[in-house]
Amino acid sequence: MLRHVILWTLKDTLSASEKKSTKKAAKEQLEGLLGRVPSLRGISVNVAPLPTSNCDMMLVASFDNARGLEDYSKHEAHVEVANTYVRPYVETRVCFDYIV
Repeated sequence: MLRHVILWTLKDTLSASEKKSTKKAAKEQLEGLLGRVPSLRGISVNVAPLPTSNCDMMLVASFDNARGLEDYSKHEAHVEVANTYVRPYVETRVCFDYIV
């Protein structure tokens, strides 16, 4: 099993209400990929960080192997969600992939 962890920081130019709506939409759309992307075994998006955090959103996704992650990254549904609901609003992205 492979875990894919992403931490995002949203752009400072977004207002508090824009950040709230962006996080809500990103969570709904990303978690909605389960069942649409065959290689995706599980996904969870957290958009309520504690005040001690230094990022705005976290994604944890599970795949059988590295090939599954590669297939997910190229899948048209994932690309559409990422390009529409995430990438336009993100200042920084950090990724950590590991074998469970």
